[in-house]
Amino acid sequence: MTGGAATTAVKRHALTILHALEEADAQLVGKAVVLTDGTAGTVEAIWLDDLHGLRISIKGHPGKRPVSALKFAQG
Repeated sequence: MTGGAATTAVKRHALTILHALEEADAQLVGKAVVLTDGTAGTVEAIWLDDLHGLRISIKGHPGKRPVSALKFAQG
């Protein structure tokens, strides 16, 4: 790949990731959820973590949890 083509490919990948984050935000923030550890509450925010991927915070429960810990989300 040439420099310009590589840059375009990187930009496409970045936009894909940002679009997925935006979709997750729209689908989960404000929704009631239950996590695999039994924690339940409302999703306050979603982050993209360099090491762990998508992380969520649950209102009333300190800390950020992996989105993969979701067992149930309000439909």
